Amino acid sequence: MTTQFDLTDEQLQIQEMARQFTADAITPHAAEWDEKHLFPRATIRSAAELGFASIYVSEESGGIGLGRLEAALIMEAMAYGCPSTSAFISIHNMASWMIDRFGSQAVKDKYLPSLITMDRLASYCLTEPSSGSDAAALKTRAVKDGDHYVVTGTKQFISGGGENEIYVTMVRTGEEGPKGISCLVIEKGMPGLSFGAQEKKLGWHSQPTAQVILEEVRVPAENLVGGEGEGFRIAMMGLDGGRLNIGACSLGGAQRCLDEAIQYTKDRQQFGKPIADFQNTQFTLADMATELEAARALLYLAAAKVTAGAPDKTKFAAMAKRLATDTGSSVVDRALQLHGGYGYLQDYPIERFWRDLRVHSILEGTNQVMRMIVGRELTRQ
Repeated sequence: MTTQFDLTDEQLQIQEMARQFTADAITPHAAEWDEKHLFPRATIRSAAELGFASIYVSEESGGIGLGRLEAALIMEAMAYGCPSTSAFISIHNMASWMIDRFGSQAVKDKYLPSLITMDRLASYCLTEPSSGSDAAALKTRAVKDGDHYVVTGTKQFISGGGENEIYVTMVRTGEEGPKGISCLVIEKGMPGLSFGAQEKKLGWHSQPTAQVILEEVRVPAENLVGGEGEGFRIAMMGLDGGRLNIGACSLGGAQRCLDEAIQYTKDRQQFGKPIADFQNTQFTLADMATELEAARALLYLAAAKVTAGAPDKTKFAAMAKRLATDTGSSVVDRALQLHGGYGYLQDYPIERFWRDLRVHSILEGTNQVMRMIVGRELTRQ
């Protein structure tokens, strides 16, 4: 009966490849990236050589065409070394997938080859200064002018802002509300596009975050992704996968901290014996491991539902994101407590993971919004 819950041989190979890449290219450098606020562009580009820039871009378009569970395995493995870097790669994948899934052949030909190799990096631009959870209230406007759209507005908290070359941007082309939103691909270097100062963040130091400022930017009409008025639906479909990935990043980061806590409590001696021998420590570690496995099981199930296009995929993606990110932060917090004062020092990796995972319950839809989605689905039945 257990075989239905096992990963396939192919999935295990993908997971092992991502783990090896992390051990070689991410983990040894992550602390320095965090401390010095370094954006590891070369390391991120090297991930593309393994196909990690186009995980669910179709094979016809040059991607590796995997499902959402495989993507979650990759993100979880990379987050074991650095959740911030793993999350950045996830966002690039989301933007690339949106172009592949909904873009015209002209848009695909124009952008996907360089996105698949990560010669160009992509951002996802939905949030605005005055519209976070209420994303459908966005104010960035695109007015048709011949064979161009003229775009004016500001996007907030954009990962890759100022560094990335491609911005998959939700704009208002019509009426108020979700039906008036469309999706455009905007390039760095287009006249009128500028960026705010880099945000000073609690965590996620290895990736740039800035406002994207659009002042009458002329964008070719052929850069429309999907049809006019389809942008909000496209954005939400992208978030189903993004929520799984950010949950997977929490799982990977929390697993790293659990492993660190187990080793530390075995080594740390107090009252004449390792603190791992105390029942209180064992109970804490047992709860951490149990909760992490439960969150992982739900996330893998949700990933399978999103890949299959199940009717309840959005509900399960929201449930999995909420549980995985809350659990991840809770596990890391307890790992820090088990390290005592040493856990508070940058000499140990725990405090970095504590800072990085804290934002996961905010982005890709706050965990309060995840509860709204689930609650709405439950009471609608």
